[in-house]
Amino acid sequence: MRPVSVDRHTYTNIKETNYFTINHIIKEIIKQAHQTSARYEKDVSEFDACGLTPEFTEAIKAPYVKESKIKIGCRFVEEQEIKSNGTIFIVGEIIEAIIPDDVLMKDGYVDIEKAGTISISNLDSYHETKRIARLAYAKSGIEPRNLEA
Repeated sequence: MRPVSVDRHTYTNIKETNYFTINHIIKEIIKQAHQTSARYEKDVSEFDACGLTPEFTEAIKAPYVKESKIKIGCRFVEEQEIKSNGTIFIVGEIIEAIIPDDVLMKDGYVDIEKAGTISISNLDSYHETKRIARLAYAKSGIEPRNLEA
């Protein structure tokens, strides 16, 4: 989290409810997702302002982004201040993960390319992902083995 030198609604919501969600962004909602980082008044819903749809489950008291395909619901565990820049590192416990069946492989692998997940670099650059390889669990003295061969 950015420093709380000004009112941070997301931080306040996490502290008040003890819950938060992590929602993978897909190409179709890049502009709306990007716009959620703008400063809004406390009484303005980012969902309404950005054209996204809130979605709730029984397990999590914070809203998911309905348009997202991969969703992770967390319970707040602790926070640590990063003293060098005043930011806050939030630690959460995953309570639920919502993953489409066609994206979750038999071995538990989550295929983010199939889900259409995109990534972000810096604060403003969005990228499509492309898997290079899946390698077996690393063990000393054993050459890495490609799981997709």
